[in-house]
Amino acid sequence: MYNDRMPEKLFEVRICEACGLRYPLVAGQKFGTRCPACLGETRIAQSRKLVTEPGRSLPETYLNPDKSMAVLLDNVRSSWNTGSILRSADGFGFKQAYLCGITPTPDNEAVMKTSLGAEDSVPWSYHKDAVKLAKGLKKNGHEIFALEEHEQAIEIGRVSKLPNDSILIVGNEITGVDPGLLDLCEQILYIPMSGEKRSFNVAIAFSIAAYTLS
Repeated sequence: MYNDRMPEKLFEVRICEACGLRYPLVAGQKFGTRCPACLGETRIAQSRKLVTEPGRSLPETYLNPDKSMAVLLDNVRSSWNTGSILRSADGFGFKQAYLCGITPTPDNEAVMKTSLGAEDSVPWSYHKDAVKLAKGLKKNGHEIFALEEHEQAIEIGRVSKLPNDSILIVGNEITGVDPGLLDLCEQILYIPMSGEKRSFNVAIAFSIAAYTLS
């Protein structure tokens, strides 16, 4: 079976006869049925239905009709990180994403590839100045929290859940959250780590925090 003839709702698990590589094959893959590692002949090991996002029904316990939290991305540089955060924001029931400074928007193709349509389910807006935005949000009654390594930060495990209408800030991959934003926060939170590295990738850190706090 050639992959351009494969039904789009199916995928095959194939094994290379030459090098032994086991990999999934979906419609449109450029190597066809040839092994992507050595271009050898392959055989089908299994064929399975492809689980896609549209139309997927979820158990009621997975749904969060009371979306209340929002995320603010402060000068996140990477399109991939931005798209991943949008997808996680959808998964954890965030109601809004504020994209600030140099953070790329879903107009960027790489963001859309990573978010997998989450830009349509999580309302987003772009703002040049995150501090100006945060000041306005505070005036409107929102409480602001930041995820950052800081001398005043408290361990995230000590906070069970953030109040309704809270804003969670994640910052630049190198410089972190803008000090002007930290000055506006109710609390600064950090994720404890056991290894030699001092911080997680920003998209991973957001997902950990969103799961812990929502």
